[in-house]
Amino acid sequence: MRTEAGGARAPRGRRAKIWLAAGTVLVAGTGAVVALRATSDTGTAAEGPQVVHTSVDSLDLTGSAGERVLAARSTKAFRMLAVSWQDPSVRLDGTVRVRTRSSATGTWSDWQALGAGDAQPDPAERDRAGVRGGTAPLWAGPSDGVQVKADGKTLPKGLTVDLVDPGKGGSTTPAMDAAAYAMPVDGEETPTDQPTDPETASAPEQTPSDDPAESTPAPTDSATETPAENTPTAEPSQSQSTDAGTTAPASPTAPTSTAPPTSASPTAPGYLPSLSAAYPSCASASAVPQTMPSPLPAQPPATKVPAPPFVTRAGWGADECARDTGYPDYGRTVKAVFVHHTDTTNTYSCADSPSIVRSLYALHLHQGWRDLGYNFLVDKCGTIFEGRFGGAAMPVIGAQTYGFNTDSMGIAAIGTYTDLTGGDSKASSIVGATPSQAMVTAISRIAAWKLGMSGVSPTGTSSLTEGAKDSYGFTFGKAYTMNAVSGHRNGFATDCPGNQLYAKLDTVRSYAAGPPAGVGVTSVDSASGAVRSGTGYVTGTTATVRWSTSTPTSLLSGAEVLVDGTSVAKVAGTATSASVKLTSGRHTVQVRTTHVSGKTTTSAAVTVTADTTRPTYPTAPTVQLGKGTVNTAGVPVTVNWKAADDNGLRSQAATSPAATTLTATSTSWSTTAKSATATKFGLTATDLAGNTATASVTGTATLVQESSAKATGTWTKRSSSSYLGGYSSSSGTKNASLTWTFKGRSVVWIASRASTSGAVQIYVDGTLQTTVDLKSATTAYRQAMWTKSWSSAAQHTLKIVVVGTSGRPTVTTDGIAVLN
Repeated sequence: MRTEAGGARAPRGRRAKIWLAAGTVLVAGTGAVVALRATSDTGTAAEGPQVVHTSVDSLDLTGSAGERVLAARSTKAFRMLAVSWQDPSVRLDGTVRVRTRSSATGTWSDWQALGAGDAQPDPAERDRAGVRGGTAPLWAGPSDGVQVKADGKTLPKGLTVDLVDPGKGGSTTPAMDAAAYAMPVDGEETPTDQPTDPETASAPEQTPSDDPAESTPAPTDSATETPAENTPTAEPSQSQSTDAGTTAPASPTAPTSTAPPTSASPTAPGYLPSLSAAYPSCASASAVPQTMPSPLPAQPPATKVPAPPFVTRAGWGADECARDTGYPDYGRTVKAVFVHHTDTTNTYSCADSPSIVRSLYALHLHQGWRDLGYNFLVDKCGTIFEGRFGGAAMPVIGAQTYGFNTDSMGIAAIGTYTDLTGGDSKASSIVGATPSQAMVTAISRIAAWKLGMSGVSPTGTSSLTEGAKDSYGFTFGKAYTMNAVSGHRNGFATDCPGNQLYAKLDTVRSYAAGPPAGVGVTSVDSASGAVRSGTGYVTGTTATVRWSTSTPTSLLSGAEVLVDGTSVAKVAGTATSASVKLTSGRHTVQVRTTHVSGKTTTSAAVTVTADTTRPTYPTAPTVQLGKGTVNTAGVPVTVNWKAADDNGLRSQAATSPAATTLTATSTSWSTTAKSATATKFGLTATDLAGNTATASVTGTATLVQESSAKATGTWTKRSSSSYLGGYSSSSGTKNASLTWTFKGRSVVWIASRASTSGAVQIYVDGTLQTTVDLKSATTAYRQAMWTKSWSSAAQHTLKIVVVGTSGRPTVTTDGIAVLN
C-alpha cells in the first residue's frame, strides 16, 4: 500500500524570471497589475483560506495478465476511488468492477462497473514521467472497505485501486470582490499613486443573481500601488505574508522587487495570480526561482458579460502545495468550451461538492497531472467551482480534451448524464440523470463569460488545431471547426458528457448567447390582483407588471417596463416584476429584457386600461317581500338592482343588514328584514380597477294577523307556538274568505302547509290573481306563499277564498306581511 499526501511539487517549463513582492498580480498587454481580494465564508481575507489536506491510499491488484483482483478488505477511511495503471497511453481493454463498505452501516454496496477515464491532458503533460492512466472515479461516500475485480484480454501493468480521503471542510458559497490598479513593467514610466477608477478597471463585473449559493460581493478596500524597480536589489523575507495566509518562498540567490506587498490575495479570481500564489510557501518546498510565464499572457479583453459567482480554489480547500508549483501554460484566448461530466454518481449531496472537487484534484495529481484537469466544475445545485490554477479569467490550458486543450476550456458537470442509448458507453453501471436546470444555467453563465471575453458567439463556431498525434479520429496539426460550446465527445473518442447533458448543449448555447427568449408579460396587477378584460387588463393608476422568460434571469443584466413605447421602470435582470404609474386611459405595456451580452428582447404588447371612474347603478335598488319561512325576527325580502361599469365589474357585496358576498353579475339578493323595524339594505360594487360605488334602499316589513281581516264563512282559531302570534285561523268550508285592507308597496300571504292542506284563490283589489295549493309532503309553518309588489305604496285589499278541495278542503292561514 502506498499513501500520498499533499507536498510541494517542482515547477516546470520555460519562464522569464520576474521577481516581485508577494501579493502583486501581473497582467500582460498594457502592463496593468490587477489586485483582487478573495473572501471566504469563514472570515476575512486576512484570516486566510481554509486548506483541506487530502490523502490517496493505493492498493495493488494482483493476479494473472487477464485477471487482477483485490480481495475484500478493510481500509483507511475514503470517499472516492478510481483504478489506475502505469502507462497513460494504454486504454484499459476490459472490465473493472468495485464494491465498497459503508463506514456508517458496515454494509457492502452492489458491484459497480467503472467506465474509462475521459479527461486527458495534452501530450506534453501526459507523457511526463510518472503519469498514470485511470478509470472514471467513483464517489462512494464514507467508506472503510473495498473489493476490486479487473478482467480483460491484456490488462495494463501496475493496476492499483486509489482510495481518496478528501478531508473535511470547504465551502459551497461563492465569495469574491475585486479592485484593479495600474502598475508599470520594465520600460514604462511609473504612474502616480492615485488608484485607477474601479469603474474602468478590468476586474470581472459582478451582478446580483438568483442562482443557488450566490452572494453579492462587497467592494474592496483601497490600496496604494507601488512601482516595481527594473533592477531588483532585495531578497524576499520568509515572514512576508499575503492576505490569504501564505508566505512568499525565500530564495537566497534570486533578487526580488523592492516593492512592498500589496493587500491583494494570492488567489485573485479572474486574472493572472501573484507570484506568491503561483509559488506557495510550503513546509517541504525547496528554494526555486519564482518565474513569470514567458511570454506573459495577454490581459483578458473587456466584456459586458459579468463573471458568474464561483467558489475559488481557496474556497473549496485546495492544497496549493500539492500541485506543480508555478504558473500553468496559457493559450491565447478561449475559443471553445468543452462540456464534460465527471462520471461519478448523481446521488451526492451538494454539501459534499467541495469534497468531490478535492477528491478529483487528488486523483488527477496522483495520476501525475500538474493540477486538476478541468477549468471549472458545476454541481447539480448550480454551484460553480474554480478548477485548474492560473486565474479563472485567463486562457488556462487544462487537461480535459486531449489534443484540443489549447485555446479551449473544460467545464465538468459533477455526476453522470448518460442514458445508455446510441452514443453512450455501457462500460459504467452508474445510472445517468437528467441535468438540473440550475446546472444547465451555471454552465451557460460560464460559457457566456469566457466566450464573451474572446468575442466568440456561444452559438457560433471556432477553429481548433489538433495537438496530439494519437487521438483517435483526429489528425495531428489539422484545424477542426468546433461549435463554440461543444461536448467532450466532439473533440475526443468518448461518450462524455453523456446523451442527456449533450442534448442540453443547444439550450446552453441559447442561454449563453442571448437574446433573452420567451419574454412575455404574465399579468398586470392592481392593488387587488390581476384582472383581465377581454384580451387586456384593467388597473388603477398604480399597477404591478409581471413577466417571465425562458432564459434564466441570472443571464439577464436588466429589465424595463415600456408604457406606450416609453421606458418607465428599470429593474435588475433577476427581477420579474416592477411597479409603474399610469395616467387614466388606455395604454400598451411591454417588457424589454437585456441579456448579459447586451442583446435585448421586447415582449408582445398587452393592453392596460387605467380606470379611475366608479361603477354606477343604472337601476337603483328596490326591495320587495319574498317567499320562505316567516318569523318576527326575519321576514323574507328580495332586493333588486343593476350595477354597471364601462370596463366591467370585479365584484359586488351586500353590506347591511348583514355582510354578504355577491357575484359580479348579481342583480338580486334574498335576505330578511326584522318585523316592524326600518331596515337599510346596502350594496357595494367594485370595478376591475378597484374603484367602488355604493347604493342602498330602506324598507319596513309589518306582520298583519288574520284577526285584522274581514271573514266570511266558518273559520276556526288554532293555538300553537308554531304560529305567528301563537295562533292561526283554519277553514274547510268552501268559499269561506278572509279580506285584509292595507297600505304598502309589497304584500305576502302567509300560511301553514301539510299533506292534508287544501287550496285557496287569491284576489287583489277584487281581481283574481291565482290559485295556491298548500299541499306538502312535509308539514311547514309560517310559509310566505304568494307575494305581489308595486312601484310605490298605496292602499290595497288582499282576499283569500277557500276552494274546498275534495278530500282535503282545510286551509290554515297565518296572516300577511306588508312592506313600506
